[in-house]
Amino acid sequence: MTTASYSYYPGCSAHATGRAYDESIRAIAAPLGLELVELEDWNCCGATAYMSVNEMLSFSLTARNLALAEQAGRPLTTPCSACYTNLRKTEAYLEQYGELREKVGAALAEAKLSYRGGVRAKHFLEVVVHDVTLARVRAEVKRPLGGLKVAPYYGCKIVRPFSFEADPENPETLEQLLEAIGATPTAMALKTHCCGGSLMGTQNDQAIRLCRNLLLSVQESGAECIAVTCPLCQINLDAYQKRVNRTYGTAFHYPVLFFTQLLGLALDLPAAALGLKRCIVSPRVVLDRPPPALPPAKGGPEEVRA
Repeated sequence: MTTASYSYYPGCSAHATGRAYDESIRAIAAPLGLELVELEDWNCCGATAYMSVNEMLSFSLTARNLALAEQAGRPLTTPCSACYTNLRKTEAYLEQYGELREKVGAALAEAKLSYRGGVRAKHFLEVVVHDVTLARVRAEVKRPLGGLKVAPYYGCKIVRPFSFEADPENPETLEQLLEAIGATPTAMALKTHCCGGSLMGTQNDQAIRLCRNLLLSVQESGAECIAVTCPLCQINLDAYQKRVNRTYGTAFHYPVLFFTQLLGLALDLPAAALGLKRCIVSPRVVLDRPPPALPPAKGGPEEVRA
């Protein structure tokens, strides 16, 4: 079985509030023929806020990770949408703007590093769907999700401005993956709208309103749970559903799962290995689904008895 090797940049959230994401990614890697080698001595990409505090230093921080990936000589992947955006933005800006490239190069030289360019970071969803391929995913599914109705929530960063989707305004990659593992993706109207992101720590009321809007969209779609691609989106929608319910008199109770956790369940991996115990809203609606019916025996009753 062919194995593809990638440099894996988990990002800070994967070691904190997004640990379940990291756990589920590591669990599904081998069954999908992926070798993930964590980027040695990686650093924070600056996330969403640092770019507005010190743009030059933010580019340098992210470029350091690109330099380490170039040194490792493997394709680079990250599961975090904010990290993905910062990596792609730094790649693009260093290529386009010579003055910035010189300043960042000087900063890297202080750490005895250099970056020639050419690294193209991929979001882990892109790796699964485009590199592993949906055909390979279908072939590895052991326990299809039996029509589980899942709202595909991309969030705002993975689709703009550096999208790998054919149509960034109406992405379909996550829906295609959900169908490949036996789930039924629902038509979530706000699937690329913002969850409030880091506003939850600064403008809490506004972030709660944005989460309420998304949960209403999930409800209108008829979903039983939500699939996400971003650790910040996951924690906002999972941890703050009770606050949304108290504030707006709603009764939302949607499990918010990383797409890698759903994929892991379809691969028939143990729930514990996928970090499902870390969910705040119980994922029982997903875990308690009956196993898929066995296909009818071929050849009719007589042949079966024989």
